[in-house]
Amino acid sequence: MTKPLRKDAQRNRDLLVEAARGLYAVRGLDVALEEIAKTAGVSIGTLYNHFPQRVDLVNAVFADRTETVAAIAEHALTLDDAWAGLTSFVERICELQAADLGYNELASTRPPQTEDLERGYDLMTRVVERAKESGALRADFTLEDMAFVTWGIARTVEATAAVRPEVWRRHLALLFDGMRATSASPLPEPPLLPDELARLMGDCD
Repeated sequence: MTKPLRKDAQRNRDLLVEAARGLYAVRGLDVALEEIAKTAGVSIGTLYNHFPQRVDLVNAVFADRTETVAAIAEHALTLDDAWAGLTSFVERICELQAADLGYNELASTRPPQTEDLERGYDLMTRVVERAKESGALRADFTLEDMAFVTWGIARTVEATAAVRPEVWRRHLALLFDGMRATSASPLPEPPLLPDELARLMGDCD
């Protein structure tokens, strides 16, 4: 069992997470750790005591996002229209990306590593399979293809945030049209396999 932190240590950890969350949201994940510590009002040594590696801090900042994604997927599964459930799920995930440049960057590389990650994947699989079973989503769409949607929107958000922060919605609408079963034509390449996607996400760390 993990020993509870002292009150002062917990306070410092909370300050670091909040400082990082604010800086990541507006500037992305490349903020210097020294700046995060300064914003939090603690020493860089204190930061490293709590978060020995940068990835530890990133995971702490975005730990709640896997819970949020799971909740969004659960809501999508309650909608009577399976296509509406799928598009609602994807649009809300993209809204999270557009509202936070740090999360947008993380979503295009790898999700936060939390205990809820597997549950989130299971729920997303159900959202996708349900839309395919309804006949609305093209039959050859796989969960791994969702990465193309995430990566594409992430780059659109990154490129347009300063000029047209909502234009990603146009990009997403175009992607949705390509995902419809009624628009399907044979694809030139097979989908990524789960292990191939995992390797790609790992290479982006």
